[in-house]
Amino acid sequence: MKKAIFLFALSATILSGCATIMGEKTQLVPISSTPSDASVLITDEKGIQVFKGLTPTSVTLQKSDGSYWGKKGFTVEITKDGYEKQIIPITASANGWYIGGNFIFGGLVGWLIVDPLNGGMYTLSPEQITSTPSKKVAHNNTATDGGISIVLIQDVPHSLRSQMTKVN
Repeated sequence: MKKAIFLFALSATILSGCATIMGEKTQLVPISSTPSDASVLITDEKGIQVFKGLTPTSVTLQKSDGSYWGKKGFTVEITKDGYEKQIIPITASANGWYIGGNFIFGGLVGWLIVDPLNGGMYTLSPEQITSTPSKKVAHNNTATDGGISIVLIQDVPHSLRSQMTKVN
């Protein structure tokens, strides 16, 4: 009986990786913005759209594509009318369970075979996104003395056009 338990424990150790046991294949990434209700578009490293929605939201992202050393990467694009577009990359990197856990428990099989195929070895960063986009500036006039600005009509927001004065 002791021999069977020992063989089971030995097999479990040899055939597993620490990141696979302790990690997850997906990661929840909260996304918020000020102001809220901004559009969020997430594409993966191949340019495939994986999410479209509004802030605030939380998105579950795959950390690996299932191939050997197949870590994922994403681009988060946050847009809102009247504000500058923000583009935020999300990258995957090896986590502590992969590095330290396999050193102590998993060994070479965990490091080189099990964890690289599973995807639990990665952590996505940043772990959450908080966006505060800048307001778009319709002109380059910084004068505070009532000076005159000359701009193209398409650069003037519709909400300000009623305040314009025609100059002959």
